[in-house]
Amino acid sequence: MKLTMASSPHNHSHKTLSRLMLTVIAACIPGILVQSYFFGPGTLFQLALALLTVSLSEAAMMKLRGRPVWPTLSDGSAWLTAVLLAVSIPPLAPWWITVIGCVFAIVIVKQLYGGLGFNLFNPAMAAYVLLLISFPVQMTSWTPITEIQATPLSALDQLALIFTEHTLSGAPLAEARQVIDGTTSATPLDHVKTAVSQNLTVSEATNNIAFGAYAGQGWQWVNLAYLLGGLYLLKTKVINWHIPVAFIVTLAVCSGLGYALSPATQAGTLFHLLSGATMLGAFFIATDPVSASTTNRGRLIYGALIGLLVYLIRHFGGYPDAVAFAVLIMNMAVPLIDYYTQPRTYGHGASS
Repeated sequence: MKLTMASSPHNHSHKTLSRLMLTVIAACIPGILVQSYFFGPGTLFQLALALLTVSLSEAAMMKLRGRPVWPTLSDGSAWLTAVLLAVSIPPLAPWWITVIGCVFAIVIVKQLYGGLGFNLFNPAMAAYVLLLISFPVQMTSWTPITEIQATPLSALDQLALIFTEHTLSGAPLAEARQVIDGTTSATPLDHVKTAVSQNLTVSEATNNIAFGAYAGQGWQWVNLAYLLGGLYLLKTKVINWHIPVAFIVTLAVCSGLGYALSPATQAGTLFHLLSGATMLGAFFIATDPVSASTTNRGRLIYGALIGLLVYLIRHFGGYPDAVAFAVLIMNMAVPLIDYYTQPRTYGHGASS
């Protein structure tokens, strides 16, 4: 028998960058389908527009940099950015919101920093924050779930609202946002935050047709669907458990303590975990391998601090949801976290 000598590494991984990115996109499918079921096909229209925009933006930047287009585009990182941004914005936001966000994410946040692996911030969340601060009306105009809409919207109506800001019959978005009792809908987090600021209790605020047993109707199922996709990523070892577990546990503990101290003004743990972008943020956004911490201890610290910031911003800040802000703030702290959580070098400190 001939012994073949070869250099390390001897254990080869069959995971490629494109396969990892496509796996993450596939794990988003349950959440996208549930979101489209409750809020209509506008999410799918935004997704198609986002995928087209990031592909053109990535191709244009590669041409300007004198590099081949397809190898960079086919790694899937730009497409994942499109998916995360498309599901984060309101389904009926004007088309130019999606285009501006995608161009900013790819051209400014990703490519001008050197491309994949060099960006300091999560591109999708940086674009989301830009849009939220610049266009707060359009970025907070979520429609109620289809079951409680005063005027049900067809797929063509939603497509018309995205590109013309009116339905086929000429109705504006403001009418489409009305629920069956004639009031204008807001997201559950925004509704509770506004109600508490008006001296109502949380129980009074949630005594509303837009709320289910644990959180907002539709939103609780959307979060559970993204949780299912996140568990798949953990099972396939595409992501590590440290960040999502630290994020969720910290948010659960903080919200539980807040509810125990002041149940009249603070929502409970399940409301926080099943509202907004909690599960999407925990499994798909905070775990970005480029902008997140890279050590195991650092990931625990990183995830825990994001969970803490989400709770603090939701309760004390001016924005109802806080995942994007929390992730971007902690992106800036990643170099410091990694520096102080480096694993001990093998043999370090041993006596000679």
